[in-house]
Amino acid sequence: MASEVESRQPAMWAEVEPEGAVAPPAPVQPQAKGKPRLEPVNRQQRVWRSIDVERLSEEDHPARAIWELVGKLDLSSYHQAIGAVEGKAGRPARAPHLLISLWIYAISEGVSSGREIAQLCEYHPAYQWLRGLQTVHYHSLSDFRVEHEAALEELSVQVLGVLSAEDLVSLQRVMHDGTKIKACAGADTFRREEKIRAPLELARPQVEALGEPRNEELSQRLAKARQRAGREKRQRRELAQQELEKVRQSKVGQEAKDQARVSETDPQARVMKQSDGGFAPSYKVQLWTDAAHKIIVGVGVSQSSSDQGELAPAVDRVEENLGRQPQQAVVDGGCTSRETILDMDQRGVDWMGSIGDPRAQAAVQLQRRGVEAAFLPEAFTYRPESNTCQCPAGKALS
Repeated sequence: MASEVESRQPAMWAEVEPEGAVAPPAPVQPQAKGKPRLEPVNRQQRVWRSIDVERLSEEDHPARAIWELVGKLDLSSYHQAIGAVEGKAGRPARAPHLLISLWIYAISEGVSSGREIAQLCEYHPAYQWLRGLQTVHYHSLSDFRVEHEAALEELSVQVLGVLSAEDLVSLQRVMHDGTKIKACAGADTFRREEKIRAPLELARPQVEALGEPRNEELSQRLAKARQRAGREKRQRRELAQQELEKVRQSKVGQEAKDQARVSETDPQARVMKQSDGGFAPSYKVQLWTDAAHKIIVGVGVSQSSSDQGELAPAVDRVEENLGRQPQQAVVDGGCTSRETILDMDQRGVDWMGSIGDPRAQAAVQLQRRGVEAAFLPEAFTYRPESNTCQCPAGKALS
């Protein structure tokens, strides 16, 4: 029986062609093809293109909001310094509305350089919309920021006033902290008094000579550029001499005063210790931020590497900007001191901060310097009869 079933299986499972079925056609063999012809990408060309400037930025883009906000502010103080007036010859001046809007939008995007803003104006849609495809030179941006420093500070106060009126700044709780910003100065630019005074005397006649157009047959633009560079260099050296005197006054001892140095390129910078343990020319920036909507309500710059003593001026700065002081101040251990706590209590500001352990801080510093535990300060014994300290190694220290 088994052999009979096995003999029937092929017949049971075999595929049966239906009557009248047509066999499928044989597969077509692909013919040999040549090299594919692709469209090239040609970047060595120039094109004319129509641009709808209004469509460069969306209706809800931050650049549009900034433009509208600046347009509602009082800009009359910026117009007073403009020499070009209607009815007289002369090139029209850049509108303060445009320059202010460019700076505010750039700073909101983390850009703080006039050169970088000028580059972004060449291709970035938001910057192109703000300037209306006009050309803006970085010198115009930088000079405007320097010449109108006081007016721009007043402008920031007006912006804070608008935000406060919209209940976006409550001052119920304000966070304060300081951060070190490296200066645009290298360690090799620091000079002592004799190295600063001598070049300054040589720079005066050179600047005067550059101002005489008959000395060289130069183009007007190049002559003005050289004169400006020489004038700025002399101003930096004069500022360096003033800052050097401040540094000398802060030093104790004649030897330390003689070793005082400042940078020629960034005289107001001070050498500060960094988070990585190294030292670099820096500034200390103090920031006050409203905790409700993360809005900066106060900014200060100091030459001190420590936050000690910076809290009281910060409260004064916030009160000057907004007309009232914060209810609570949250700080870290860097601002904590007995004087600060008493001052905040007298002002009626709730002080919230941490109190560091001086011994723990000292232990960290000693560990960074590679001091072994056997040679910590408490391991030294003072001997009053000889006015010496007994070293753990058995040495006598005067």
